[in-house]
Amino acid sequence: MTADLWEGFDALDPESITGPVWDEPVPLNHRRALPAFPVHTLPSWLGDMVAAVAEETQTPTDLAGCLALGVIATAAGGRATVCVRGHWREPVNLYTAVALPPGNRKSAVFALMTGPLLAVEKTLVELSGPLRAEAETTARLAKAAADKATQKAAAAEPGMRDQLTAEAVHLAQQAEELTVPAKPQLVADDVTPESLATLLAEQGGRISVMSAEGEIFDIIAGRYSGAPNMGVFLKGHAGDMTRVNRQGRDAQHIENPAVTMALAIQPEVLDSIGRVKGADGRGLLARFLYAKPISLVGSRNLTPDLITEETTATYAQRLGGLTMALADWTDPALLTLTPEADAVMLAYQKVTESRIGKGGSLAPIVKWASKRDGAVARIAALLHLATHPDNGWALPIEAATMAAATELGDYFTAHALEVFDDMGADPAQEAAHQLLAHLKEQRLSGFTKRDLFRGLARGDFPVMTDLDPALALLEEHGWVRQQPLPPRTGRGGRPPSPRYDTHPSITPPLASA
Repeated sequence: MTADLWEGFDALDPESITGPVWDEPVPLNHRRALPAFPVHTLPSWLGDMVAAVAEETQTPTDLAGCLALGVIATAAGGRATVCVRGHWREPVNLYTAVALPPGNRKSAVFALMTGPLLAVEKTLVELSGPLRAEAETTARLAKAAADKATQKAAAAEPGMRDQLTAEAVHLAQQAEELTVPAKPQLVADDVTPESLATLLAEQGGRISVMSAEGEIFDIIAGRYSGAPNMGVFLKGHAGDMTRVNRQGRDAQHIENPAVTMALAIQPEVLDSIGRVKGADGRGLLARFLYAKPISLVGSRNLTPDLITEETTATYAQRLGGLTMALADWTDPALLTLTPEADAVMLAYQKVTESRIGKGGSLAPIVKWASKRDGAVARIAALLHLATHPDNGWALPIEAATMAAATELGDYFTAHALEVFDDMGADPAQEAAHQLLAHLKEQRLSGFTKRDLFRGLARGDFPVMTDLDPALALLEEHGWVRQQPLPPRTGRGGRPPSPRYDTHPSITPPLASA
């Protein structure tokens, strides 16, 4: 090659030969590798059921695992309190929320995990039948006697009216004081705050809300009332005294309400929860233990191992036995810690305290993290009762059980950090992640905006302009690059769709066979 040809070659723009030069793209944001639910922390009969349900339904163990904690909390909520140290006591009810997209067989998992609770509820209704029938009959007779006395006093001669009136008043007061026990109920679905308060009054201050839909958050946000109404949910978690005003009756006081919630929600519900007026400021969000597992849809085993009869029978026997044993308790059992368990708890508290200050890893979720140690104490009590379903209330909590609870505390902490990030995230961030995943899945080296829109689920991007914030963010981070628009011809018609090139890392060479 002659010198003048070399000079011409050197003068060429490198991009005219090799294409545009790309810098290393900037990650959209850091996404944590979230831990899976630590099934091994559960007693064997409970862990075996969780693993078996997850396998048969091909769902993440997180869903069945969180429900396992929920069903034990339903059995023990309001029946036990754990004393950590001094005057620090925690009730043993929990609020859990698992975020999973539709199509993850949530209803099937709920049915399998809650079945024994509903069976116990049916048994309690049957056992209470004679008592309720007797109370109803006694109440009717007392009212009839009071009504008869009232009529007799009204028709009495003046000389007898005062005496008969006093008797009628006395009988009316007796009839008013008689109450008919409500049918026992352990589990409710999506309920309004007013109906939840009524259930608490009827059920001795204890109730569980378990739902595979999670519409309860819409109700809390004010679906029916037009304004957020979360007081009973706040007090029901903390065990603070609740006053229930029921139409036609005197106000009732529930000294130590115990509400358990075990919910499955769609991931986008997390955003709406964060926008509920007062939910963060009043601490509702901080009361939940969150899980955000990866969906198995698209990679499920179509011939999974089925749950064995032994596993389901053992689960039903242990859970049913614990629930029945505690069903009639009115004064909560006080669970204590061994000195070794207290040492484990204290060490965990020190870690929490060191991380919630300014600049600490838990500072972004300080409201949630401030309740972390209390949640761990509650979990330890539940694991203890599940380990000793026959006499756990008579035994102290061991160090190994507390250590298992702290491992669950770390699990929920990792997921809480991710969930609260999502609640406060720019909507364009999530959309950009979705577009980037689509580009990588389709191995697109280039695309037009119109073709990209056609290839996406219309429910996620209803109109083409919904792509603009996400595309702008991808371009800002160096993942895509818009080509210059061709000049218009002046012939009218629809303008050409913007065309984009993608970063070479999106379409790496396929490995040779």
